[in-house]
Amino acid sequence: MMPLPDAPMLLSPPIRTEIRATLSLAWPLMLANLTMAAIQATDVLLMGRLGARPLAAAALGLNLNFAFSLICLGLVTASSPMIATALGRRSNSVREVRRTFRQSLWLIATVTPPVWILLWNAEPIIAALGQDPGLARGAATFLHGYMWSMLPFLIFQAMRNFVSALERPGWVLVISLVGIVLNAALGWAMIFGHFGLPAMGLFGGGLASSIVWILLVLALGMVIVTDRQFKRFHLFGRWWRPDWPCYRRMWLLGLPIGLAMGFEGGVFSAAAYLMGLISADAVAAHAVALQIAALSFMVPWGMAQAATIRVGLARGRDDRAGIARAGWSAWGMGVSFMALMAILIWALPRPLMTLFLEDNAANAPVIALGVAFLGVAAIFQIVDGAQVVGAGILRGLHDTRVPMIFTFIGYWVVGIGVGVWLAFRGGWGGVGIWAGLALGLAIVAVLMLARWLRRERLGLLRSAPV
Repeated sequence: MMPLPDAPMLLSPPIRTEIRATLSLAWPLMLANLTMAAIQATDVLLMGRLGARPLAAAALGLNLNFAFSLICLGLVTASSPMIATALGRRSNSVREVRRTFRQSLWLIATVTPPVWILLWNAEPIIAALGQDPGLARGAATFLHGYMWSMLPFLIFQAMRNFVSALERPGWVLVISLVGIVLNAALGWAMIFGHFGLPAMGLFGGGLASSIVWILLVLALGMVIVTDRQFKRFHLFGRWWRPDWPCYRRMWLLGLPIGLAMGFEGGVFSAAAYLMGLISADAVAAHAVALQIAALSFMVPWGMAQAATIRVGLARGRDDRAGIARAGWSAWGMGVSFMALMAILIWALPRPLMTLFLEDNAANAPVIALGVAFLGVAAIFQIVDGAQVVGAGILRGLHDTRVPMIFTFIGYWVVGIGVGVWLAFRGGWGGVGIWAGLALGLAIVAVLMLARWLRRERLGLLRSAPV
């Protein structure tokens, strides 16, 4: 196989050094991503024990929340390349790092209240999308407990961007692992009524997750204000002071990231609502199959986050060879991992489905649909890894607007368009929706890679703004 243009030789000492540096930064991020996904997977698993319809209702609620949270998360993600570039330019850039972090808190305070208002009124929104009224009511019940997790979740991500840019993400991993145990225990108690608590069903599952995210924020905040390397930045000192130029830069860089992530996450949420037009079983099967695919996605996403930092550091140093090494190392590792996951999902779809649903006659239709969905998910694993790492390395170059357009075209024009046609005109049902998603992901992956290959001709390597 011919090497890609300008891709460094994989066995050269510089690329081996870069791979080690990227992996040392990426593996805690990957595991932290997996643990955070596991918190939501725990919610899905516990709801599955309530039955297919409660699971479908919770899935509709989670997907509505997911679409909004990804847009907000993308806005906050702007702090990662901004901090990394500042540290690449000058390793003791305390003031620039602090002002970026503080304005990420201002940004979070700006976007969270409107999202809360929308989620509080979820029932009429979901019903207006053609969903079963009972499922819409159950989704709203779940969200009335879960929606409060939005604020602590975003603050946690802002703090995570800070500690990751300093290449010390291990604390995020440790705290996230504790979060899985807390969420499982508290969710089990509040949903089913254990440890002296009343059985609160869907509402209890959502509220448990909100409580856990608040505890995670408090834990990571304590680390930041007490750790010797972190506390020198005084991140929380005078956080109420505005810095309008920095706030504006975060919006300019973060809004395209947020929209791109919203387009990507929103297309899967839209798929859940399209499944609702087919049947409640299709919604439940989609929720489980998507959760399985999401767990494997956390690894290349962590690689993409590490790549943003590594590319941003090299850009801050004006090191063009370092930019190339950082980008190709992350891209190769992310795609290789997803190829292995494709084989695993293709080989074991039914055992994976029955991790979330009891293998009984009542759940048999849901499991059968989920197995069919996972067959398509196995195919798109590779291109999903390619597109997310591609987006990550371009963010390291502060290139966000054109990739945002790529995601809109790939996911909403091609992915949803083809998926709807296959599902409702071609007679493929839910499998057609997943096939459309796979095609959309493939197109975005190709476009991201093409833009990375043309980065110098497009002027993406010029000096970063101060």
